[in-house]
Amino acid sequence: MKSLLRNATTLNPNTKLTTTKLLPLIHQTLTKPFSQSTTIPTKQDRVRDHAYDNYMEVEKKIRKVVKFHSLILSQPQHTIPISLLDTLARRLGLGFKQHEPGAFLLKFPHVFEVYEHPVQRILYCRLTRKALDQIRDEQEAVVAQIPDAVTRLRKLIMMSNTGRIRLEHFRIARSEFGLPEDFEYSVILKHPEFFKLIDGEETRDKYIEIVGREESLSRCAIERVREFEYRTKGIDAEDVRFSFLVNFPPGFKISKYFRIAVWKWQRLPYWSPYEDISGYDLRSLEAQKRLEKRAVACIHELLSLTVEKKITLERIAHFRNVMCLPKRLKEFLLQHQGIFYISTRGNYGKLHTVFLREAYKRGELVEPNEVYLARRKLAELVMMSPRKAKVDGELVRYRNRFDDDDEDEDEDDSE
Repeated sequence: MKSLLRNATTLNPNTKLTTTKLLPLIHQTLTKPFSQSTTIPTKQDRVRDHAYDNYMEVEKKIRKVVKFHSLILSQPQHTIPISLLDTLARRLGLGFKQHEPGAFLLKFPHVFEVYEHPVQRILYCRLTRKALDQIRDEQEAVVAQIPDAVTRLRKLIMMSNTGRIRLEHFRIARSEFGLPEDFEYSVILKHPEFFKLIDGEETRDKYIEIVGREESLSRCAIERVREFEYRTKGIDAEDVRFSFLVNFPPGFKISKYFRIAVWKWQRLPYWSPYEDISGYDLRSLEAQKRLEKRAVACIHELLSLTVEKKITLERIAHFRNVMCLPKRLKEFLLQHQGIFYISTRGNYGKLHTVFLREAYKRGELVEPNEVYLARRKLAELVMMSPRKAKVDGELVRYRNRFDDDDEDEDEDDSE
């Protein structure tokens, strides 16, 4: 250890590197295996946490339900003939075989209502009143939190190494960051004091560029967590100064060596995701360690800025270059299973969803927001028993029959 410290080159904050020299150097450093630059073992077995996997099993159903939402709402009168479901589902690539769409809709009677057209005498499908109310609640929640969305977008662009990010990357991840469908107008163009929309120099892509940097936005979410831990639990200041909340999944084997390695890593200083690191010599071993921990902080902050504190690994990869994240993101996140959890459930293993572990407790968000609560209403409708829908329908028919009997009695009394 002493020889390692003797050979390590110290950081020189006075050494200035240009951006053209800095970016290849960071990329080369972060694409190297971290076995030489970290105290945490690089190869770790992935341990499943069923609370997050069960959450994603529900999300898998919700994802299909939302696709049918869009399909039905795109039709005239917001209704669709059952006979056209197979054709439209195949045309939109929803991944259903013949006759499967109709059977799928019947599984969720609280969301979809199948009825017979009074004139054409054929079966149609429409959304239930509860489903329409849920869609309205979510849209209203998204619009109400546009000021928060503006702040989130500013912080995300401040984390980039160039001060701008492709518009398409935010369009793809619009739902995760709670941005409205027309965010290009309602969030970007309506706030010229914060954002500027520019065209790419070599491509046709559009970029969102930040106008000025506000230092008050440079405070990370983990810093607020550290302050809370320090004030409420009385943790030693030196131990909590650069630490992250670590909560390993059940069944994760923690050896004595691994525990010591995590303790050393927790005390390791690092650069903030919002800090300009162009003035440091990044070729030393100490700089590699700080860059690695900075990458953890960047992903932590990225997840903290999402509405549900989760996002797919594939969408994190869109921000990899502009935020100087490592190339092998999955292997990198598996090194820190106490901070993040990767679930392969929810899309037949094709997508990997990354959760911020500290933000969840017993499968629910610790600090829920209005958009999250509106989306959970749809999950409740999806998971509600079909038998209850049948009972509710019988009660409605009974109530209508009861009201009709009362009207008949009133007419008899008046005669």
